[in-house]
Amino acid sequence: MNMVAKHAIWPRENDIIFGIAGKAAEAVKKFGKEDVINSTIGALMDDDGNLITMKSVFEQFRALPDAEISAYAGLAGQPDFLEAVKENCFREYQPDAFIQAVATPGGTGSIKHAVWNYTNPGDQVLTSDWYWAPYDTITEEIDRSIKTYKLFNDKNEFNIESFKENFNELVKKQKRVLSIINTPAHNPTGYSLTDDDWKQVLDVMKAAAKDKENRISLFVDVAYIDFAGKADEKRKFFKQFSNLPENVFVMVGFSMSKGFTMYGFRSGAIIGISSSEDLVEEFKYACIHSGRANWSNGNRGAMATMTAINNNPEILEKYSKEKDMYKNMLQDRAAAFVEAAEEVDLELLPYRDGFFVSIPCDDPVKYSDKLMEKNVFVVPLKMGLRFAVCAVSEEKCRKAPALIKEALSEKQTSENIA
Repeated sequence: MNMVAKHAIWPRENDIIFGIAGKAAEAVKKFGKEDVINSTIGALMDDDGNLITMKSVFEQFRALPDAEISAYAGLAGQPDFLEAVKENCFREYQPDAFIQAVATPGGTGSIKHAVWNYTNPGDQVLTSDWYWAPYDTITEEIDRSIKTYKLFNDKNEFNIESFKENFNELVKKQKRVLSIINTPAHNPTGYSLTDDDWKQVLDVMKAAAKDKENRISLFVDVAYIDFAGKADEKRKFFKQFSNLPENVFVMVGFSMSKGFTMYGFRSGAIIGISSSEDLVEEFKYACIHSGRANWSNGNRGAMATMTAINNNPEILEKYSKEKDMYKNMLQDRAAAFVEAAEEVDLELLPYRDGFFVSIPCDDPVKYSDKLMEKNVFVVPLKMGLRFAVCAVSEEKCRKAPALIKEALSEKQTSENIA
């Protein structure tokens, strides 16, 4: 017998990432943290495995009046916060377009808004074959599904041909297409689209937009943008969203989780970009309505914290220096992992930026289990393993590739013997 409605019946299973993270914690208690490599956590950790929180951010949060932390926020988000979001997201590369922002509970809330408001029941949402698993959860919850294209071609470059083929197939079938592109610092591969990649993607969309009956929507998940590239170079692509056809609507998912280390505060925004003022107003009120129906409003304390940092040049400089320090730490860890992987001939997907590196392989769950025997904890994906360089010291990042290569070789050898 079921008491929940038919649409609410789901498999009784726990999240695989949190499950493996729990096993890693048990291993630390048994063997000591020095002998355990826990790469399951998608958050910045220090070399001792403790969560990094930016001092410059939490000084501002603790300085807020209690009432400012506790009070309700506006349904769209506080106006000064929404302006700070646009400034923080685009910096000097704001598109020449009409722009509106609406607060959401983290980047996840922005994805939910995009899928709910820009697709119809039964529609497929297009994204790459390497993707963040909750895209499935978000779409299937509301009777949508994911369709994928191959992220990489034979040269390990962005596979524009696969994108074009699958995009055009959906346009022909649905007349309405939402594409999700997670860049820069893609989760889980660490890949970032180049400016030329973006030009080719937008050329495909512009070609489809010549049929005015088509509705083309693009959602750009930039959750990791603050840890990509040097300075603001990885924001240049935003300028390409200027003066697009009216029936190409762009949304950007902004998150405070990574760039402000405010993971549990669940604060972010969805930003709408269009050559039509009317369409960004339509976007704004659609998202306000959806927010009211799902979570009412956002975290005012987090909004006030970001606004205080953004609007004070002295505090902003202090925050920027602290963030850059951790960005450099992350880049050093990733460089150590990639270099060590090359030394032992461990195949990686092309890493450019961000929190994660991916290792393609068959039977990733089996390989993940094998690595647990070596006290190396990685996340098994559909097509490989994800290693979180954000959560592992540089020393362990340099050590891990040999252990992973060894585990893969052991498995392959046993299969050949069988």
